[in-house]
Amino acid sequence: MTPVLAGMVGIGTMFVFIAFGMPIGFAMGLVGILGFGLLISFHAAVIKVGVIAFDLATNYAIGTVPLFLFMAHVLFASGIGHDLFDFAARMLGHRRGGLAMATVGASAGFASVNASSLATTATMGLVALPEMRRHGYSLSLASGSVAAGGTIGSLIPPSGMFIIYGILTETSIGDMFAAGIIPGILLALFYMTVIAILCRIRPAAGPAGPRYGWRERWQGFLRTGDVIVLFVFVMGGILWGWFTPTEAGAMGAFGALVISGIRGKLSVAALRKAVYDTLRTTGMIFGILFGALVFNAFVTVTTIPLNLVGWVSSAELPALAVLLIILALYLLLGMILDASAMMTLTVPLFFPLVTGLGYDAVLFGVLVVRMTEIALITPPVGMNVYVLSGVARDIPLTTIFRGTTPFVLADLLHVALLMAVPALVLWLPSL
Repeated sequence: MTPVLAGMVGIGTMFVFIAFGMPIGFAMGLVGILGFGLLISFHAAVIKVGVIAFDLATNYAIGTVPLFLFMAHVLFASGIGHDLFDFAARMLGHRRGGLAMATVGASAGFASVNASSLATTATMGLVALPEMRRHGYSLSLASGSVAAGGTIGSLIPPSGMFIIYGILTETSIGDMFAAGIIPGILLALFYMTVIAILCRIRPAAGPAGPRYGWRERWQGFLRTGDVIVLFVFVMGGILWGWFTPTEAGAMGAFGALVISGIRGKLSVAALRKAVYDTLRTTGMIFGILFGALVFNAFVTVTTIPLNLVGWVSSAELPALAVLLIILALYLLLGMILDASAMMTLTVPLFFPLVTGLGYDAVLFGVLVVRMTEIALITPPVGMNVYVLSGVARDIPLTTIFRGTTPFVLADLLHVALLMAVPALVLWLPSL
């Protein structure tokens, strides 16, 4: 059996394992070990696994994962999600669709202290969805804005997807964090524009709420000021070179403890839960990363990436056409895989090809994360939709998916804009 054929069989076997319910990390790791052993030797496979495990465990950059997760869990216990939505609602709630816009804005704010799109969706589902329902918003608009708003968490740093991409491709995590800020803000504006258009067409879908005075708005801002200062300090420190992303995670975790203590929310039970949730999520991410790196070693020895590059070169396809094909594949994969699975499976294959065509690694990373996050709100495997359905069990999945459809169209326009104007992604990292 040739290495390329062995690689294709291995990839097919892995998808079979995943289809039968095997965790993605185990499936990739098992296929990677067996494939590497059959192509090279099992003695070499054991040594390779040990080297990967040691490198992963001692990787300085990977410390950003538990630190930022701990910061997010501690701040979640302090009630910051509710405060962010309350402030955004006071600023925008008097407009048609204002509470849905506030949900998007609060999701962007919560994403700035949280590395998970799913956690953002769950939080806004608990905080914002009941308010929109109480004010008579249509279920599709209310649920769609919550599910779509959660995807902003992939772009606003600290982003767990950027960390995974940086480790898989050895791209600077600090550069990835910087690259996501402008696209994240633009995405929030795109979503708000969608809401404004929908409410102009159907005013009853998002009725206007009461108008707050500037005094009430200032009071709402003061309740979120501590978290805003923490975000500016942490992200500004990375951008200006005061500390590395890992050190920024440590500063953020310490700042979260201080904020929760000042707010009177730092109980023993809350701290225990934050530590437990951090360890559980970190273990899951480490498992996926370990399996992905083992699988990546197997794919490398199959020479599939090199053959893929050679095939594209011989076909003489324009670089843009190749990139569009890859992004279209992400849309198709999003129908059967979640975001982290797509990234860990595809990046080892596509990264050498795309960078070989001259595309910047940071730009490709942002585009990949964007496409994988679109999968969070598209059927049948829309994880944000299922998370929201678990929070609001009386809202049918079909209603939520119908509500996310206009936001998916906005996502595609957003991706097209980033491709047409790469400076939106690369300007901040260049500083």
